[in-house]
Amino acid sequence: MVNKRACDLTLYLISAYKYSEVVFMKKGEYLTIPQLAEILGISRVAVYRKVKKGQIKAVKIGRAFAIPQKQIAAILGKTLRQQDKKEIDHAVKKTVKEYGHTLKLLGSE
Repeated sequence: MVNKRACDLTLYLISAYKYSEVVFMKKGEYLTIPQLAEILGISRVAVYRKVKKGQIKAVKIGRAFAIPQKQIAAILGKTLRQQDKKEIDHAVKKTVKEYGHTLKLLGSE
């Protein structure tokens, strides 16, 4: 026979564990996928897809994902990652190489 008190204690510990995760996440260190979806104005499914593709860095906690607060600025485009900077530099160099003479003429007007 199952000891009811032991079951109640186990459920209490599980509830306390889950509650501590929620409090930890509310300290502002992490956002949940639904919270990020609301900020970005896209669906939760779209955020999950971006996480799975690696476009959004997230930490897996159990079955859920948590997005570090540090990543939010990068996701919103307010900061650039090193890879983004390299892509921009490459695009600028390519543009100057292809249209350098035209750019000089436009600059002299």
